[in-house]
Amino acid sequence: MKELQPINQYVALDITESKGEKKTASGIIIPDTAGEKPQMAKIKWMSVIDNAEVKPGDTVLYKPYAGIEIEFEGNKYLLLPYSDILAKIVETEEI
Repeated sequence: MKELQPINQYVALDITESKGEKKTASGIIIPDTAGEKPQMAKIKWMSVIDNAEVKPGDTVLYKPYAGIEIEFEGNKYLLLPYSDILAKIVETEEI
């Protein structure tokens, strides 16, 4: 098995899209080229970063148009600098 190991404070996000058509509530099919790209993804791998606030498995929000999309072993990943991560998505309980 191969693994992608980012270096130089880069993070690899899993952006493999689900297979299937996207439709509006009224049934209009939206092609991939027309839809907005999501800005949230799960961290798959990351380089060694001192005092990192995220870890593999965390879901993060990142800057629009950030990083470089690559395909590795049949899946799509986004390689982006650690500094392009804006927030970590966490589950909380309602008060």
